[in-house]
Amino acid sequence: MTLVKICGLKDAQTALETAKAGADFIGIVFAESKRRVTPQQCHDIVEAIKGSRSQGREATFEGPVRGEVSARTWFGAWAEAIDQSATRWRPLIAGVFAGMTADEVNDIADAAGLDLVQLSGGEDDAFVRQVHRPVIRTVHVGEQMTSFDVDERCVPGVSAALHLDKASAAARGGTGQTFDWEVAADVARHKPFLLAGGLTPENVEEAIRTVEPWGVDVSTGVETDGVKDIEKIRAFIRAAKGVQVGR
Repeated sequence: MTLVKICGLKDAQTALETAKAGADFIGIVFAESKRRVTPQQCHDIVEAIKGSRSQGREATFEGPVRGEVSARTWFGAWAEAIDQSATRWRPLIAGVFAGMTADEVNDIADAAGLDLVQLSGGEDDAFVRQVHRPVIRTVHVGEQMTSFDVDERCVPGVSAALHLDKASAAARGGTGQTFDWEVAADVARHKPFLLAGGLTPENVEEAIRTVEPWGVDVSTGVETDGVKDIEKIRAFIRAAKGVQVGR
């Protein structure tokens, strides 16, 4: 079943309702954005989610380390590890970062008690390796990019997971715009990743059938007038979880 990430949450009540609806991940934005949380908002969301977990508060991951698996199986092995943690601790809490130092990312992740770190600012391999938590690395897919271009940015042995989103000169995510799903489908044939960019409750089923991603990620597509809409969140999760694919 396709995993679902609901990103850009800013209050504890919506986060709890999102968890009840069946989200596998929630995303809290620390990068410069209209969805950026304050320290108090972050604290309230994390406490609410971790307080609702039936099997303790801290998620753990038993993913591979470099040298344990081949480059070809790296992302698949990590996807399995994250799947297992999501099943036990759902929803996992991912912090979204861009434009910070690795020390700043680690300090915030430690203070907030995040489960995962998503890097959306084009950070290099050396930066990713300095982050203490498992990293979801965003690849921004531009108009002229092919699946081969995407593969070059997906370095095994560095990040734990991949996230494909629409490239934009104005924003690092949350644009509400799709990119070429055929490119994504080519990548999905040999690498698991989270698909983002312009997804909505109305098109997520088509996206999953076309691409067959490991997971889907939405922010703008479940908002009304710039605010998260719990009915849209529920509809998105129902639509995504209802798709049967041949992976």
